[in-house]
Amino acid sequence: MRTIDHFIVGGAGGSPTRSSDIFDPNTGQVQATVGLGGRAELDLAVAAALKAQPSWAATNPQRRARVMFRFKELVEANMDALAHLLSSEHGKVIADSKGDIQRGLEVIEFACGIPHVLKGEYTHGAGPGIDVYSMRTPLGIGAGITPFNFPAMIPMWMFGVAVACGNAFILKPSERDPSVPVRLAELMREAGAPEGILQVVHGDKEMVDAILDHPAIAAISFVGSSDIAHYVYRRGVDAGKRVQAMGGAKNHGIVMPDADLDQVVADLSGAAFGSAGERCMALPVVVPVGDKTADALREKMIPAMAALRVGVSTDADAHYGPVVNAAHKQRVENWIQTGVDEGAELVVDGRGFELQGHEQGFFIGPSLFDRVTPQMQSYKEEIFGPVLQIVRAPDFETAVRLPTEHQYGNGVAIFTRNGHAAREFAARVEVGMVGINVPIPVPVAYHSFGGWKRSAFGDTNQHGMEGVRFWTRTKTVTQRWPDGSALPRGSEDGGPSRVQDAFVIPTMG
Repeated sequence: MRTIDHFIVGGAGGSPTRSSDIFDPNTGQVQATVGLGGRAELDLAVAAALKAQPSWAATNPQRRARVMFRFKELVEANMDALAHLLSSEHGKVIADSKGDIQRGLEVIEFACGIPHVLKGEYTHGAGPGIDVYSMRTPLGIGAGITPFNFPAMIPMWMFGVAVACGNAFILKPSERDPSVPVRLAELMREAGAPEGILQVVHGDKEMVDAILDHPAIAAISFVGSSDIAHYVYRRGVDAGKRVQAMGGAKNHGIVMPDADLDQVVADLSGAAFGSAGERCMALPVVVPVGDKTADALREKMIPAMAALRVGVSTDADAHYGPVVNAAHKQRVENWIQTGVDEGAELVVDGRGFELQGHEQGFFIGPSLFDRVTPQMQSYKEEIFGPVLQIVRAPDFETAVRLPTEHQYGNGVAIFTRNGHAAREFAARVEVGMVGINVPIPVPVAYHSFGGWKRSAFGDTNQHGMEGVRFWTRTKTVTQRWPDGSALPRGSEDGGPSRVQDAFVIPTMG
């Protein structure tokens, strides 16, 4: 059976004392194991990072950019193999896996422009003979703790910018699907990154705590559930680190009476059920405004869901594949039962779905609830599966209030032909990312990704210029070069008088 090891300079050494099974979600069978490490393995990675980082930081940014260009080429050349590897451990269909990789590559493309974005600011003549300039410098060693649902994209969001800025980076991916992150680190090394600049360690809470507590790690980026994000943020900040921690979501899609319902249904079919709903930017709540809109949407949604094809990851015609493991399948099905117990109307029940020939796979059919209310726990919490909930709103004001008052504030969308309604909604809704007739409003790589409320902890978002600011710190230099020509000669070395040359802080105005 295949064993996945850490990607550490020199290797971790010895057999792991603890390990975790990696399943094939299509069959339900164990296909590999991954060794789980802790402080000892992390210390090895940190030692290698400390050795490699100073010279990498001193490498000029255009040379670091060339490594990023080469890494991009290698990932593109290995796209098919990476996508199949990703799908075999996660369960998402090949097209989704390629999208996962491609969205990560878009951040790498942004990182290829690091010579430009690292340019500082300069003011000539800020005072009498005084110039002021600033420079962005790397932090040293950064770390990333990433979830199972995007094993390519989210690691590249983090290490792409961090490494391009001159940092060393230690990645702790999910132990559920760790093979692609290891392969990405191998390709970064092949692209020319020095040994020790990008390493991968595997583990569970023991490794997470070791990363949070390690004094040599300056900054940590995390994506996962909100409770763990809050824990990571507090513990990391208490240890004196810079931390960005992205949490859960419950994204809403507002459907105005003037919306094109055929387009809305097509968008919801992908946004709610694509990748089996295992993404923080999925659209699991739809809010039709008015009962007439709700009834019409429901009528169109039912046959659209019946047409969805659930299949194995390699089925090119499948709309989505299995969820990641048996525990997650049970969790999603438990939430469906909770919705029933709370009094929501289960219009389509995806439980009990079996795929012929793959009866032990972790498959769940698409589910639809209607007449869900904000008081229900199944509405308040993130289900993270192929479940769509209809929450009816009597008017526009209620539709704005629902996502605004929800504990999560990651993404939201509004479907309408009315420009004024869209503009008003975007201005007033208290959510970090807004889509207008865009069901999954993930920003392009040169903008930043981040939610509000319990969807994000910390003050700086992922990628774009926010990412550059997170992985660097600013040094500001105030300088003058007096020539001493007007000063009397009186020093022992024949130069300007040291007393006469004393600096007095001037007013800059």
